[in-house]
Amino acid sequence: MVGALKKRGGVVVFSQIIANFADLTAQALLRQGRTENRLKTEIIMVKPTLLVLAAGMGSRYGSLKQMDGVGPNGEAIIDYSIYDAIRAGFGKVVFVIRHSFADAFKAMFNAERFGGRIEVEYVFQELDYLPAGFSVPEGREKPWGTNHAVMMGADAVREPFAVINADDFYGEDAYRVIGGYLSNLDGSRNNYCMVGYEVNKTLSENGTVSRGVCTVDGEGYLASMVERTKIERNADGVIVFHDLGDDVALEENTPVSMNLFGFTPDYFDYSKEEFKAFLSNPQTLANPKAEFFIPLMVNKLIGNGTAKMKVLHTTAKWFGVTYKEDKPALMAKIEALIAEGVYPRNLWGK
Repeated sequence: MVGALKKRGGVVVFSQIIANFADLTAQALLRQGRTENRLKTEIIMVKPTLLVLAAGMGSRYGSLKQMDGVGPNGEAIIDYSIYDAIRAGFGKVVFVIRHSFADAFKAMFNAERFGGRIEVEYVFQELDYLPAGFSVPEGREKPWGTNHAVMMGADAVREPFAVINADDFYGEDAYRVIGGYLSNLDGSRNNYCMVGYEVNKTLSENGTVSRGVCTVDGEGYLASMVERTKIERNADGVIVFHDLGDDVALEENTPVSMNLFGFTPDYFDYSKEEFKAFLSNPQTLANPKAEFFIPLMVNKLIGNGTAKMKVLHTTAKWFGVTYKEDKPALMAKIEALIAEGVYPRNLWGK
């Protein structure tokens, strides 16, 4: 064939054939490379889980506000949280609840309600759910706290996960931000995150609030988190917290934690061991109201260098119902968001 081509001046023709073959080979390799990159992306990206802490009952609110309707069709805050989580790419929701109201809760919040768009599981937090060798101290009635609630999800969560309070309205952008971060953490360890809200976007008009005031280092990681109580805007318009009788001012944009954290499953193991130390502490045994809070665990892991926590910024404004008087304002704000097109009027389209 080569000789025939040459007789017809085919050197040029043959060279063109070689060039065409090389070009086709290059295109095939390029397509293969794109396919491999896409597969790598699909492998790396993971659908995180949403762990909803719904076992508590607000003492100041006076009822199970997890199930209280705040939307135009009776939607609870949880409904908006799940709606935001679904569109942020979360694949499963795990509710931490108590047996005392489990039937009513499951009847209201289930996969069918959410249109089958997200997997739903339930786990339980009870006072006597303790490690082997430990028992409930005499006179203890108060739950063990938010990090004990997180621990209850250990058998149901196998992927990066976000933790939220059932009765806090975090906003669409917050779920988008933390969902995007967690989706890239599959297989990672000791690399956590939290959404930091500007303190001016977390206040109540009906009383003081408690917030985890955060210090962030130059690389955007959490350096410390300190629980501050009785935070409010004073008569002069300055945000302050009360400390031993003195008013300490906070900048408007001071980052605070609203218990919107992101972890990987290794966090469960650390919590299990630290909870044993917490229960063994004489101060815990002497205080029937001592609680094992998430910030306590986070500060421990950051302080000893075990883990780091990225503080993610959000444009969202937090809404909540710390007090019953907060409910009408929350409902009005949800109506405003519906008017802006952030949420449909009928959330689940039924």
